[in-house]
Amino acid sequence: MYNNAPKGDSVAMIHLFGIKYASEIKGCNYSKKDIITQSGISTSYLTELTKGVKLAEYVIPKN
Repeated sequence: MYNNAPKGDSVAMIHLFGIKYASEIKGCNYSKKDIITQSGISTSYLTELTKGVKLAEYVIPKN
């Protein structure tokens, strides 16, 4: 999602990932930091993933 995002939408794609996979992220044995580290993107995006997971309670993705 992040690597294929249109220019300027990379952070939005991290939010979307958090929204789409919030239940899996919450239920797994890995921390959000582990997920970000394994993805190969900067750990500075941890906050953005956390925002996406929190947003999942309030939004529904279009696709």
